[in-house]
Amino acid sequence: MVSSLYIVLGALLLIKLSLDVVKLRTQYRIAYGDGGFYELQTAIRVHGNAVEYIPISMLLLIMMEMNGAAVWMLHICGLVLLSGRILHYFGLRHREIHRRRMGMAATYISMIIMIITNIYYLPWEQIFSLYI
Repeated sequence: MVSSLYIVLGALLLIKLSLDVVKLRTQYRIAYGDGGFYELQTAIRVHGNAVEYIPISMLLLIMMEMNGAAVWMLHICGLVLLSGRILHYFGLRHREIHRRRMGMAATYISMIIMIITNIYYLPWEQIFSLYI
């Protein structure tokens, strides 16, 4: 399955973002919360934002593949999504609003394409069938 590649890459990104939080918690000796440290607040938010978008996007990607979308569409959606998440990470971490906006735009664009594609490829005959 093509979507497996992007699921693995998304999981690796989530682990990297989580390790950033752990590193800063260790550095600042903060067990809970953010201790008022901006850098830790940012790392927590970057990780949280990725957790909010990556899982549902990966489900959309899997469903696209299961519904029969073309392989090239899977690659485009997966690449745009992960590029968007990485851009958002750099934008938020380095206080570059332009990269952050581009990252969110790429994330939304990939999700909208996946939603539309899934609607198009849905097995409508089965959904509205009167027979089981």
